[in-house]
Amino acid sequence: MQMQKAFHFDSPPDPYTADAAVLCCFDQRIRLAVNKFLQRREILRPDMIVVAGGAKTLASPRNDFERDFILEQVRMSILLHQTPRVFLMSHSDCATYGGLAAFGGDREKESAHHKTELQRAAQLIKEKFPDVEVRCFFVNFEGVFAACGENAEQVA
Repeated sequence: MQMQKAFHFDSPPDPYTADAAVLCCFDQRIRLAVNKFLQRREILRPDMIVVAGGAKTLASPRNDFERDFILEQVRMSILLHQTPRVFLMSHSDCATYGGLAAFGGDREKESAHHKTELQRAAQLIKEKFPDVEVRCFFVNFEGVFAACGENAEQVA
């Protein structure tokens, strides 16, 4: 039985090198900001690892399987696409953390917690893959902020 084409699109079949493996949350509210941020950073060929919680899956996973699955995705990106860097991302009001309400509505407390979580995730990536560059970013509804790997300031 042959499949019926549902959409026509020409895509280059050539092998590629990924600019970065990007671990981020699947929350639709941050998707546009993440995509624009990556474009501005000239990350044009990202290997996207998009899961609930993003970097939380490494920093404070619900179980070993969750962490191991993400580490395997990063490993495959490096192996298959010679990925030189990993971007770890988390965001404000993330439901996997209990949303902003889990921090009593305090945005400063929330961002400080995410910075710690991102740094924990970065340490794990550095231990497992010492040859890749790791950068961490926190996305809120006003911008993208560096949490490790470069100055902790707004970058987009």
